[in-house]
Amino acid sequence: MDKPVLVLQMQRMGDLILSFPLFLWLSREYPGREILVAAEESFFRPLMPVSPKVTYIPWSGVDVLKKRQYRAVINLSIQEKAACLCHDLATEERFGPSMDAQGVRHVHGNWQMYRSSLVRNNRYNRFHWADLNALDCIPLRRMAETRFDGPRTLPDDVTRVGLFLGASEPAKRPSARFWAGLVLALLNRGLRPVLFGGPAEIELGREVERLAKAPALNLCGKLGLDEFGAVGQTLALFITPDTGPMHLAAWTGLKCLNLSMGNVNPWETGPFQPGHYVLRSDLDCAKGCWVCVKDSLECRDPFDPKRIAALAHRMARGARADQLARMRLPGLELFRTARNGHGLYHLEPLCETECRPDEDRLLSGFWQSFFGHHFGLWSQDHPEKALGRARDLAPEETTRLLSHLSETGRQFRNGVAKGELLNESFWSESPREMRPFNGLAHMMLENGDFRPQAWRSVLTMLERLVAVASA
Repeated sequence: MDKPVLVLQMQRMGDLILSFPLFLWLSREYPGREILVAAEESFFRPLMPVSPKVTYIPWSGVDVLKKRQYRAVINLSIQEKAACLCHDLATEERFGPSMDAQGVRHVHGNWQMYRSSLVRNNRYNRFHWADLNALDCIPLRRMAETRFDGPRTLPDDVTRVGLFLGASEPAKRPSARFWAGLVLALLNRGLRPVLFGGPAEIELGREVERLAKAPALNLCGKLGLDEFGAVGQTLALFITPDTGPMHLAAWTGLKCLNLSMGNVNPWETGPFQPGHYVLRSDLDCAKGCWVCVKDSLECRDPFDPKRIAALAHRMARGARADQLARMRLPGLELFRTARNGHGLYHLEPLCETECRPDEDRLLSGFWQSFFGHHFGLWSQDHPEKALGRARDLAPEETTRLLSHLSETGRQFRNGVAKGELLNESFWSESPREMRPFNGLAHMMLENGDFRPQAWRSVLTMLERLVAVASA
C-alpha cells in the first residue's frame, strides 16, 4: 500500500480553509494516495461537506498516526505539540517546524523557512499563505494549472447583503458604530443587511441593532458553520473583515468585500479565489502590518459607511472592475484578487487612471521575483527585470537596498571568520528595503545552528542577489 501524506493543521478555522488548496493539489500530485489531515475536530467537522476529499483525524486520536509510515508530513501549525509530532513520525520527507525531545526546533523546507522569517518582517511579502502552504511540496506548474471559480453574481432581485461583525482581534474589525452606519446606508440603497457572527459577536450584534434602530436580520450566534455556508448561497454580497468565515464564503463562491484593517496583510490572508475585492487603507504603515505601534488605529478612519455602501451596491449588481475603479474612496485602496502570470495569488490595484507603482509595490515585486528565482520557481531574468523597474521608478529606495549589500557581505564574512553569532539587530536595524533578505538569512543561520552548511547557504543566496544587482 502506498504510504499516505499527512498534513498537521492545528490552527484556527481560517487557516484550515486556506489549506484546502493544498489538499486539492496533494490529491492531484499523488493520485490514489491517502491524504490525512490532523486538525481540531470543532473546526473540521462542520467544514467536511465543502472540504476537498481527505481523511480527517482529530487531535485526540493522533496517537494512531505514530503507528504508520508516510510519504511526507507537512506541518502547517505553530503549536509545539504539532512540531513534536512532526519530529517523531517516520516519513520520507517532512516540511514545516519539528521539535526533538530536547526542545530543539528546526524548520524544514525552503518556503516554510521563508514563511517563518516573516514574523514582524512582512512588509514586502507578496506570497499568500495558501501558496506558501504548498510551494515546498507541489510543483508550481500544478498550482498554475488549477482554475478556481470566481464568485457568483445573483439576480438583481436578490438584495440581501451579509455583514460579518467580528474578527479574531478587535483591531481587525470595524466598530459597532461603523456597522450601524453601514446598515442604514445599505437600507437607503435598497439592500437588506443581515448580521452574522459567532457566539463571541452576540453582544456586538445587539449593540449594532441598538445604534442603527433599523430593520436588520441579526443571526449572530444562531448559525453553525454548515448553516452559514447554506445561508451564504442566498446573499448577493458578503462584507467582512479578515476572518475564517470570509475564507469559507470565498471558497463556496459567495462574493466578498474584505474590509482589511488592523494588523493583517491582505497579500497573505486575503480571499484566495480570484474575483473578490479587498479594501485597505493607503497609509504607509498599513502596507505590511504585523503589530500596530501607533496610539490609535488610524487605518480604520478612512472606512466611511456611506462610501462602503455605494461600493457594495455596485458590487451586488455585478459591476465590472473598471466601473468600481472609478469610485472615489479617499484614503483607501481597492484591489481585486487574481492570479499572476505564474499562477500565484495576486492583488490587482484598481485605479481610475493608470497607477504609477509606488516603492512598496516595486520592491515587493522585486523580492517576490528574487526569492522565487532563488528557490527555483523561475529564471534570473525575472528579478533582473523587476529590479530594473524599481531602479527607474523608485531610485532612492532601490539605492538604499543595493548600498547595504556590501555591509551584509561584511557581516557575513566576519561571522564566518570569527565564528560570531549574528544577533537580531543584523536584520531588524538594516534598511527596511533590505530586511526581507537579511531576515530570511538570519532565520536560515539560526535554523542551521550557525554551522558551515548554513553559512554556505546564506552566502550562496547573497551571491545570487549580487548577480541580479550586477546584471
